Amino acid sequence: MNLIEQSVGRTALTLPGATRIFHDHNIDFCCGGRISLREAAERAGLAPEALVAELETLAKGESDERDWQSASNDELIDHILSRYHDVHRQQLPELIRMARRVEHVHGSRDTCPDGLADLLTELHQEMESHMQKEEQILFPMLRQGMGAQARGPIAVMRQEHGDHGEHLERLMALTDDITVPKGACTTWRALYAGLREFRDDLMQHIHLENNLLFERAG
Repeated sequence: MNLIEQSVGRTALTLPGATRIFHDHNIDFCCGGRISLREAAERAGLAPEALVAELETLAKGESDERDWQSASNDELIDHILSRYHDVHRQQLPELIRMARRVEHVHGSRDTCPDGLADLLTELHQEMESHMQKEEQILFPMLRQGMGAQARGPIAVMRQEHGDHGEHLERLMALTDDITVPKGACTTWRALYAGLREFRDDLMQHIHLENNLLFERAG
């Protein structure tokens, strides 16, 4: 298949480093991973050929990123649990704490992300419920090879991933695409650095589930 017609999610899986390019251009490769590179480029206001040229430069280089397509379901699930579920549970409470501090101290500034702490709190609650359902119901089914019976739970998880994506869009709008304003204090800078890390992690997390683990279940 011509690369330009390949899906975004498939490209993120098969071309190490592609996700960095997608991040640079604000291309959604997790929840929006089923559209073609051509459509994704057009939505992002890019020439499709220019996006493909960037991606093709990656194919010529070396990467130390793990190719998770070759991993078993058990390996992939273990990785998701340790690298993403555990990490999100550490990230979000600290991000909420810093957001509350920034809003309390700098709430009068036009650039203050008013409402960010409440948004993160809502996302934290939804993600905790979501991750528990995966850990207690879906992942044990997939470990036992019950992919066909898991289609219902997978459909629910995909829908909730879409909800997480909408929260990220609101987060980006509140923070001017996580852009640190001039004169921001140390806490504000640390908050936005943490938000960027969390955003990147969550997109990669959803990508591995939607575009690899769930697809395997059929």
